[in-house]
Amino acid sequence: MNQNGVKIQEKTFLQKLKLQRQLFYMSAPLILYVILFAYIPLWGWTMAFQNFKPARNFFQQEWVGIKWFLFLFKDDNFLKVLRNTIAMSLINLSFGYIGAIALALILNEVKERFFKRTIQTISYLPHFLSWVIVSGLVASMLSVEDGAINQLLLSLRLIKEPIMWLGEPKYFWWITGFTYLWKEIGWNSIIYLAAISGIDPTLYEVAEIDGCGRLKKMWYITLPGIKSTIMVLLIMSIGHILDAGFELQFLLRNGLIQDYADTIDIYVLTFGLNSGNYSLATAAGMFKNIVNIALIFLANFLAKRMGEERLI
Repeated sequence: MNQNGVKIQEKTFLQKLKLQRQLFYMSAPLILYVILFAYIPLWGWTMAFQNFKPARNFFQQEWVGIKWFLFLFKDDNFLKVLRNTIAMSLINLSFGYIGAIALALILNEVKERFFKRTIQTISYLPHFLSWVIVSGLVASMLSVEDGAINQLLLSLRLIKEPIMWLGEPKYFWWITGFTYLWKEIGWNSIIYLAAISGIDPTLYEVAEIDGCGRLKKMWYITLPGIKSTIMVLLIMSIGHILDAGFELQFLLRNGLIQDYADTIDIYVLTFGLNSGNYSLATAAGMFKNIVNIALIFLANFLAKRMGEERLI
């Protein structure tokens, strides 16, 4: 009822849908795509609770409850790959997150447009390289015989003999971390650069009048200006903490470093799919997805409690 006492009839759902039918038509293909390729395949998660046999139909499968989940946490191989996955994910998150913000801050301070565009383009290019090519480059650079890294360290007299980088487990996690940083730092900095471009330029002008240098402008203007973007991307990154990767580790691993190179995805391939144990493979993949979703909600809840920007 409005101020004049006239009763206003609320629109029904169908009436609202009719008024906004253009938006519905635009979103319908995306909704269908998500339903077909994201939600319907979740039916396959039922294999994690079965002794799945491909020759049997759904009603002939033997149901075993949480047997395969219990098996995962009793399996030493799974505990090793879980350790490796978490360690490499944390290294990738730290390097990629801090590196992308640092690159965006540095590029924002570059005033020469041509030089800035050139650096941006060069930093973006590795993102479009296949991990197969990248792993080949890394293996070649770290080669014992004629690898560029060993040759450089020998010429600087920092080492007395070539180091077998891909034969020592203690180096592997850091190799994957620096490789990920090199490949993705430019691409990840795009969002931060876009957020920085939305900061009011007059704030920088006032800061210059007050005698602030570049570092102070970064600390008191740029970083607070992109704080919400940083928090949202951090929450999204935490949700991928068990996605350490597959291709790079699979292509660089060997018998000497296998215990430190295998990730959950490689475990699913090796002990699940290649062995024909589809129930174990599904349980491992399901565990990874559930943990990732739980971490997103936990990070979002903590951000809300601290009064920061949140994802949902």
